[in-house]
Amino acid sequence: MFYRYLLLLLTLFALNTNARADAWLIDVDGAIGPAMADHFVRGLEQAETANAELVIMRIDTPGGLDIAMREMIKAILAAPLPVVAYVAPGGARAASAGTYLLYASSVAAMAPGTNLGAATPVQIGKPELPQFGKEQAPAGESGGDSASAKPSMTAMEHKIVNDAAAYIQSLAQLHNRNSQWAEQAVRDGASLSANAALKRGVIEIIAPTVADLLKQLDGRTVVVGEESVLLNTADLAVYEHPVDWRSEFLSVITDPNVAYILMLVGVYGLLLEFYNPGGGLPGITGAICLVLALYAFQTLPVSYAGLGLIILGIALMTAEAFSPSFGVLGLGGLVAFVVGSVFLMDTEMPAYQLALPVILGVAVFSAVLLVLGVGMMMRARRRPVVNGLDHLLGATAEVEDVPGDMPRVNLEGELWSVVCDDSLAPHDRVTVESIDGLTLHVSKHTKG
Repeated sequence: MFYRYLLLLLTLFALNTNARADAWLIDVDGAIGPAMADHFVRGLEQAETANAELVIMRIDTPGGLDIAMREMIKAILAAPLPVVAYVAPGGARAASAGTYLLYASSVAAMAPGTNLGAATPVQIGKPELPQFGKEQAPAGESGGDSASAKPSMTAMEHKIVNDAAAYIQSLAQLHNRNSQWAEQAVRDGASLSANAALKRGVIEIIAPTVADLLKQLDGRTVVVGEESVLLNTADLAVYEHPVDWRSEFLSVITDPNVAYILMLVGVYGLLLEFYNPGGGLPGITGAICLVLALYAFQTLPVSYAGLGLIILGIALMTAEAFSPSFGVLGLGGLVAFVVGSVFLMDTEMPAYQLALPVILGVAVFSAVLLVLGVGMMMRARRRPVVNGLDHLLGATAEVEDVPGDMPRVNLEGELWSVVCDDSLAPHDRVTVESIDGLTLHVSKHTKG
């Protein structure tokens, strides 16, 4: 009976929680990538489940990956509740990809001292996946109207820029915002301050705080999908959606440096398991790390040429341990490994590039392994041959027992029958003089 009442109370609490209309605040802080997109999209879904009145997307981003940005915009346009883009706090920016997010939102707002723009796409590995990260200095009131000399573009670059310009213009038309300036932000990298953006019809509100933003939103009619929604935000409580463990985990493994290290740990772990089968731990660890790295790489702007050079380098350094090339294969592999690491992330965005110290550290570690491997190989070459039974000549052993007339000794864990010119008793020490089949001819140690 107690459990029934407890379940009833929990159900009523859940219903009461879902019935409460809040303003959900979701931060888009930092470079826009797979982890950021996952955090925002799931936060938007949870806000819908909680019957939130609206979602405030607080933006401070230098840009990010196009594929992640488009995933967020699709979620915004499909959401059944208003999404308010708010560039804050003072000093924040909605550069490049952030500008597209702002144009896609039902209401666009900025805090004083913020800026937006510089939305020119920069081509990365795949032509259909441009990256937004080339920033220009804020143009203030001028809005970047002055023409600037632009380098000649290839046909593919023209296609990418035209596609981006059409995309942001279509977003501007959804909410009757300045589409002409949106095209300038794409084609010329134009930027605007908050005041200039308000004057030019890029945004609707300037608010220093979230509380002031809610006051200005109250009574405003916005378009959500095909419907007009009257906002009642004066008395809304603000719920800040936290970054959960899943988003934190995705943020860690999709960091290019972490994904790079995971890939190397995976490769070296599998190699170690192949060299010494049966251990289990290196193979399992390597397989898990390699799968995580591959997941991260399929969401990142990876150059397959760089990845191929890394794999070739590891293969050559591995071959050095089995081939008498005296370092030629290993040196070539190390060069291929370093060059491939430099080219691995095909993007100009600092947030998605490999750190040079990480590359050098891993290269030095691989070089040390290579030197140790070659050194062990050379020492093994100088050792005497231990094949057959010749290595038993001169070895000493102790008599185990004397069954009948044939004494036996324990030598290297094996029992051998021995023949000696002197009589032998248990615990006598002998030295192997010659071998005849499975019989050892020995001489007895004299006690002196």
